[in-house]
Amino acid sequence: MKVSRRALMLSAGTAALGSALPLRRSFAETEIKEYRLTAKTAVVNLTGDGHPDTAVWTYDGTVPGPELRVRQGDPLRLVVNNKLGEDTTVHWHGIRLPNAMDGVPRLTQPPIRPGESFTYDFTPPDAGTFWYHPHADTLQQLGRGLAGALIVQEREPVPVDRDLLWVIEDWRLDDKGRIAPGFGNRMEAGMSGRIGNTVTVNGRVRDRVSVSTGERVRLRIVNAALARIVGLRFEGHQPIVIAYDGQPCDPHAPERGRLVLGPAMRADLIIDMDGKPGQSYRVIDDFYQDLAYKLIDLAYASEKPARDHSPDAPRRLPANPLPEPDLATAECHEIALQGGMMGGMGMMSSGGAMGGMGMIGMGGATWAMNGMSMTGDGQPDMPPLVTLKRGQTCVLALHNETAWWHPMHLHGHSFRVISRNGKPNELREWRDTVLVPARESAEIAFVADNPGDWMFHCHVTDHQEAGMMTVIRIA
Repeated sequence: MKVSRRALMLSAGTAALGSALPLRRSFAETEIKEYRLTAKTAVVNLTGDGHPDTAVWTYDGTVPGPELRVRQGDPLRLVVNNKLGEDTTVHWHGIRLPNAMDGVPRLTQPPIRPGESFTYDFTPPDAGTFWYHPHADTLQQLGRGLAGALIVQEREPVPVDRDLLWVIEDWRLDDKGRIAPGFGNRMEAGMSGRIGNTVTVNGRVRDRVSVSTGERVRLRIVNAALARIVGLRFEGHQPIVIAYDGQPCDPHAPERGRLVLGPAMRADLIIDMDGKPGQSYRVIDDFYQDLAYKLIDLAYASEKPARDHSPDAPRRLPANPLPEPDLATAECHEIALQGGMMGGMGMMSSGGAMGGMGMIGMGGATWAMNGMSMTGDGQPDMPPLVTLKRGQTCVLALHNETAWWHPMHLHGHSFRVISRNGKPNELREWRDTVLVPARESAEIAFVADNPGDWMFHCHVTDHQEAGMMTVIRIA
């Protein structure tokens, strides 16, 4: 029998409180929502009827893992059991939570050994689209299927007809449908990372999603790929971006009509389905030159339209309780993203850098930040790249000196993207992962209000494990 925290508080505290104080609803009185997840192997069909099944690693036997939903401000408990043959953890990507719940092995928690379990307890302060994935042997575990969405719902429902979720995953399969070996290929790690040959939406190569003329849809998109950047165009439609990485933004059309999301990044869209009944409209991913493909069709039902015109309800989401950076008192740190192939500096090696880079090479590092590399799952004794006092506003000026794009993710915080390439950002844009193109720069600002040692790394997983990872310490 599960006993809620509410029941415990009422039974233990009633005698002491008596009638002296008015009864108020508090965090302690809110019943905890509990989920149990089991990391285990399974066999699923990724590519459709008539095609071979694929052996994968899963949460609860499905790809992606179960869609977890909780309401903003309600406490959440997640018990994770490990039935894999190796250690694992779960990182709750984008959630501003206590450091001990962040899921980084040996830095914030002991790894979950095979046959053991770990309980994560936290209260999501922000509504939005988040996700969960391993932070141990990340390249292989994520690449074999361990990922799922965590949706934190607003306290008041958003006025839409449907709330849809697309979890995009990228697989490298052989002719027999098996996941191809070769995780951690050194040459690949020095370039764009392990990009697959098969893209799934919600665990399947899909032909279409059914929609109705006149309806308004909130579409949540999660890029759970290891390395693939997507650039989505919605033919015949005008999507409006209302949130990035779970955080509401100024509603706007995607730049040049294409939604670009690097690995780990998310976007919430409002799409008014204005197509003709019985027609289909393609969603195209054309980020990579000459490699465009159809991700899915928006297939309209033939019935009478849901309504004669689009709803008049506002598209803006309510703001989350994020601390506003004080740029006038900000502490600024310059961070150079370095390494890789074709970077003009050579590739790093375990004994240093080839090509005269003069950087620290740790464990076969290929990438670095300010000359320092943290490889694999990270080293708990790695000195922090930046140390901040709690409450301090920090600006990180990121300079990508490499020939490759890097989605840079900060654990435990959301930050404002305040400029790109020296130009102020006209949008009010909060993220937890910022995509920095080759040879470009970005400035991000955040309040260091969450104490602990927090990972800061590239979410192209090959780049992370080959050195582009560090620690930001908040005292």
